[in-house]
Amino acid sequence: MNTESIERLNVFMESRISDLPEPLFTLEQEALHDGVPVIRPATQQLIRLLIELRRPAQILEIGTAVGFSSLLMAMCLTDTRGEAPWSITTLELDSDRARAARENFRRLEAGITGCRESRIHLIEEDAAKVLPELPGEKYDFILLDGPKGQYVRYLPELVRVLSPGGVLLTDNILKDGQLLKSKYAVPRRDRTIHIRMREYLDALREEKRLVTVLLETGDGAAVSVRLGQPTHHADRDGIQPLFHGE
Repeated sequence: MNTESIERLNVFMESRISDLPEPLFTLEQEALHDGVPVIRPATQQLIRLLIELRRPAQILEIGTAVGFSSLLMAMCLTDTRGEAPWSITTLELDSDRARAARENFRRLEAGITGCRESRIHLIEEDAAKVLPELPGEKYDFILLDGPKGQYVRYLPELVRVLSPGGVLLTDNILKDGQLLKSKYAVPRRDRTIHIRMREYLDALREEKRLVTVLLETGDGAAVSVRLGQPTHHADRDGIQPLFHGE
């Protein structure tokens, strides 16, 4: 399939994706206008699907940006879990983006979730510092959408904090198609990220506690599931596990 055909396919598929509610659509357009990356429509739909299937109680996000994806996941959790408790922990190092995210949570979260108290907890800190301090096997769903060159560095801790049966969704693995090229065909300024992303995908493949599938969705996504039987709140809420390990 040539580049033109791929682009036409993407347009066709995205035209069939469910519309965002107005507050999220407006936030998405504002972010794009300001040059802030947000998850693409096809990846948004993938997140909706995975949350509906897994019904997580605890979500961890690496890379808050201005809070769009946190609010999207909050909407999905409200739809799928009803009155059952849930929370999102999201990490952002950039102070300007963290400040914008806090303001967006203040303006929009209650209207999206119907909850009086915030269930989105933003930590303005380097993920490399925070991850080792988090308790193990806590999170049912992790969205990795932070600095791409750090993915491989984060992976051991992400697997540690991911609950058995939990889902790790990694966004932007194709880097606008650059990952498919030789590193020598990539601009010199992008070669380090190119190398580290390939290292990350190799590490996912070799990680025995995960089963992973790579998708063309959006800018490329890796969906990884930690093997094992869920043993915590997901079972106690009466939710049947989606995935079973040996």
